[in-house]
Amino acid sequence: MEQVLPVAVAPPPRWAVRAAHAVPLLVLPSGLWRVALVAGVPIGYAAHVPPGGVQLPPWEPFYILGLSVVSELAALLTLGLVRPWGEVVPRWIPFLGGRRVRPPAAVVPAYTAATFITLIWAWSIPRAVLGIGSGLGEIFSPIGHAVLAVCYLPLLAWRPLLFAVAFSYHRRTRG
Repeated sequence: MEQVLPVAVAPPPRWAVRAAHAVPLLVLPSGLWRVALVAGVPIGYAAHVPPGGVQLPPWEPFYILGLSVVSELAALLTLGLVRPWGEVVPRWIPFLGGRRVRPPAAVVPAYTAATFITLIWAWSIPRAVLGIGSGLGEIFSPIGHAVLAVCYLPLLAWRPLLFAVAFSYHRRTRG
């Protein structure tokens, strides 16, 4: 396999670097909330909920924790749009190391993810944050709903930040 020499690319603007670093931090509170839910930490349950929280089916803690890990890893991928490993594949990756990342290989998934995040929020905001159609209204107290909202509302910034950083990457790397 022949090595492709990297193409010189302008450095990312400072705002894009800051936005890319903000994304994983904005996703973190919701993940920590989910970990607290699985661990039985009192996060504002209603008075009728037993100590230690609700009983989850045996598979659900794995799903909830997996969702937290996958969300944070996806958020960390935003950094690739402003770091060198988003322009040239790191050498330690077999068969691809040292090759230039073609812009569509980064931009298309980023734009797709931003769209997917929008669709998730359109479905989940009424359920998770407002408690409509989810049964959460019966499980959490008003304080619990406030904690939930404080932990999940930063996710609203994920989509516009990802879109902006992807747009910046696209502008910097287009041929």
